[in-house]
Amino acid sequence: MNVANKVEIKTTGTKSHKKRNLWLKIIGGIVGALVLFMGIVFIVDAISDGIEKKKIESYGQYVNVDGKKMNVLIQGSGEQTVVLLPGQGTPSPALDFKLLIDEITPNYKVVLVEPFGYGLSDETEKERTTENIVSEVHEALQQLGVDNYILMGHSIAGLYGATYVNTYPDEVLAFVGIDSSVPNQPGMDVKLPLKSMQFLQKSGLMRLFQKVSGDAYKSLAFDEHTKEQMRLISNQVATNPTLMNELSHLGSNFKNGEKLTMPKDLPLLLFVQSNNEHNKQWIPLHEEQVKQSAQGKMIPMEGSHYLHHTKYKEIAEEFKAYMKQIQL
Repeated sequence: MNVANKVEIKTTGTKSHKKRNLWLKIIGGIVGALVLFMGIVFIVDAISDGIEKKKIESYGQYVNVDGKKMNVLIQGSGEQTVVLLPGQGTPSPALDFKLLIDEITPNYKVVLVEPFGYGLSDETEKERTTENIVSEVHEALQQLGVDNYILMGHSIAGLYGATYVNTYPDEVLAFVGIDSSVPNQPGMDVKLPLKSMQFLQKSGLMRLFQKVSGDAYKSLAFDEHTKEQMRLISNQVATNPTLMNELSHLGSNFKNGEKLTMPKDLPLLLFVQSNNEHNKQWIPLHEEQVKQSAQGKMIPMEGSHYLHHTKYKEIAEEFKAYMKQIQL
């Protein structure tokens, strides 16, 4: 090999080495920047978490269930009682239902139960099966001496409610669903990214995403103070272990309850989202469920899954009218 070739090889090798070092520096810089960014996000989240926890205002009252504290909001003094149950993952049920509760309470007493892991209630290590959740809610009502009531619920409360009304038929006067789940609805065996959800929350990224995505409550009729309290509570409970455990049981809870039907003699009123683009069978599924009751009625409403956020006045009026018509 002549001298010229040796020089060329050495030069080429030197250039490759420099390029490799340059790329390593770039990659190292990117990794360093990401680590620094994540560190800042984590620290800001931890500091904000501590500050926000002190700003949360208490509401309702605690009852002792299974050695833990379950928060219950009681409002109104009507002769008949409405027991309200939230949809899955609703951070602060009592505040989330505030608009509807305010419309109902001139005529009814409302008892809103925040299950374990929700709102101001304690967390629990007990598995979040339908049976456990239903039993705990019932125990809370027993502690309060509430044993004759209309059961009203949103979303997943349709599944839990089907078990509830069949377990305690002598207590429940009627069931009212707000875009409530149907026990035999398809597609509930999907695997959810629970670990990713927990990582986003623990790392502080969830708070950052919520910040840049805008105010989810902006266009709703809640007062500013209520909106702020809902945001504060959401940051505290959104992906706590109890709620994550409930999500992990989602598929099995639906599988175990898929053959559940409503009692024939139980009055049944369902408010159903009419524009559900993700499930074209949403209306037919609820029409089928309504037929299970001798006094069943379905009222389609255009809006989001959270119909009680925007249609609370209509829901209250239709509910009151229905209760006057039926025979209890």
